[in-house]
Amino acid sequence: MGEIRLLIADDHSVVRQGLRMFLALDPDFQIVGEASTGEEAIRLARELHPQVVLMDLLMPGMGGVAATGAIRSEMPDVEVIALTSVLEDAAVTGAIRAGAIGYLLKNTEADELRQAVKSAAAGQVHLSPEAAARLVREVQIPGSPEVLTERETAVLRLLAKGQANKQVARELGIGEQTVKTHVSNILGKLQLQSRTQAALYAVERGLVSASDLGRG
Repeated sequence: MGEIRLLIADDHSVVRQGLRMFLALDPDFQIVGEASTGEEAIRLARELHPQVVLMDLLMPGMGGVAATGAIRSEMPDVEVIALTSVLEDAAVTGAIRAGAIGYLLKNTEADELRQAVKSAAAGQVHLSPEAAARLVREVQIPGSPEVLTERETAVLRLLAKGQANKQVARELGIGEQTVKTHVSNILGKLQLQSRTQAALYAVERGLVSASDLGRG
């Protein structure tokens, strides 16, 4: 995959410095920029083309939820991980509705945070267990009456279990580009913004259990 281009957005400089310090120790990461507001995060995402944005949800002015929504809408190839000190229903559900692929608390261990960034860059759903439990309970996925094909359902089931495109392709015996096409079709048919929303839809519809969510 090469180096993962990473943008850090947090209004506290000490938090940004701390994140930069230990993430920079991993040779797989290239930290391309830091933002202190939601508006700045959007501007830098446009300019720097990160693969992943670590997004604090509580920032002055435009908050992280609105910034996540703007980035995902304008730059769907950029994945966003919500990073916050608060596990609050409105923040969790707002971030996921806005299109965040992951949701982590700031007290997350460094190793788990590094893994979450790598998972996001590979398009894998990654949620803290507490956030996953709350999301399954709280988030109502709109869904579309349009029915998924058998192959799309198989892709959705594996995606919900946290598998990357390469793993899905291998398991189903299809090309990686074909998996990407299926994922795009799934999101379009179900009117969803992210793989995480698709994973929650899979739990709601009984395709996978809540305990399997993002654990593939």
